[in-house]
Order: sequence, then C-alpha cells, then structure tokens
Amino acid sequence: MSEDDVPPADRRSPVGRPVVRGDPTLMGERAERAVQFDPEDPASLERAADVVHAFATESAGAADNVYMLRGAAACAALVRGEGSYKAAAERAGEEVTVSFIRKWARVHDLPRAIRECVATGRIAPTAAKHIARGRGEARYHLAWAVLDHDLTVREVRTAASAINDGRSVEAALAEQGVSVGDISLSLNAESYRDLRWRAARRGVDPEDVVAEALANLDPLEE
Repeated sequence: MSEDDVPPADRRSPVGRPVVRGDPTLMGERAERAVQFDPEDPASLERAADVVHAFATESAGAADNVYMLRGAAACAALVRGEGSYKAAAERAGEEVTVSFIRKWARVHDLPRAIRECVATGRIAPTAAKHIARGRGEARYHLAWAVLDHDLTVREVRTAASAINDGRSVEAALAEQGVSVGDISLSLNAESYRDLRWRAARRGVDPEDVVAEALANLDPLEE
C-alpha cells in the first residue's frame, strides 16, 4: 500500500457540510433534515452559534448521536468563521467554553469512517471526543478498539492521554488489554473453507491471506 492509499486521519469534506448526517443510506429520512453550516455565510454562522449554545447548555431537548454530530459541525463551522476557539465561544454565548468548542470541533474533524460509526451508534460521541484527541493513525486504532474490544469511554480516555504523553499506540492500548490488529471474524462455511484452503496451499497463516487481499483492493474515497 502506497502512502497515497493510506486512509486519511482527518476530515476531507468541507467544514459544516452534512456528509454523514445527510447520507440517506445511513440516516434514512433524517438525511433530508440535515443542516449545513457555511462558515462563509453570516446567516448560517448565526444559526451555528444558536445551535452551539443550545448544544452546550442542553436546551434543545434529548440528544442522540446525530444531534451531537450536528452540534460538532456547528462548533467547527463557528471556529472557521470566527477564526479562533475563543472568538467562537464568545459568539456562542457566556455559557459556552473554549474547551467545549475545541472538543466537539475535533469530533467534526474525524475521518468519515469514524463519524459514520458515531452516527450509527457503534461509537459513543463521548468516546469520539477522546478518539479525536489522537493524531494520525492513532484515531483509527482507538476507534477500532472500541468496535472490536468494547473499549469503554474511560479506557479510550486513558489510552488517548497516554498516546498524547508520548506512549506508542500499541503500548497505550496494551495497557487497556487490547492488542492492535487482533480481530475475530465470523465467516460463512464456504468463505471459511476457501480462506483455510488458500492459506494451506501457500503455507501461510489466514491473516496473511486477508492482509494480501486488502492490499490489492482499490483505495476507498473519503
């Protein structure tokens, strides 16, 4: 896999655009109601400020994962439009802190694959906040640890802090009982038979067959 084929560790789509929230294959009819925040549009920026204030003060009713992604989008758009976390917090109102804006704007910056897991409930938004603290591939490894090993929010937070303190991803996750790259697969009988057959004929482990197959796939677009 070349460097160009490595999945991006941050957002590639424009800030504020409801790429995941507006995807009908994920959100169904809710996609039609997805709100876009344009940092260059004063009216849209004003709406973003209102959404951030309601989000920060929990004054918009019961929140779900998609609602939180909308709040994250509003935070990111407000930061882009105002030029700084401090200015964005001031625009949103006295009860909104710089820390709050920063945390959720980083969630909006997560790569699409992880945001989709948040939108569909496979990763809790509270865990996503800590995943977003990571940089580069650490974001993916933290996210996949949640999916494959049921890592709790507290464990994600601890691992993210260790990584930011200079620990390797492998060491930080090992301290939480997770081995990077360890995944359990359930295959139908035919696929399992073929996987084992190919591994046996080549004299390699099944993991090598899977890794080779992935390496030969066309790269996915973000």
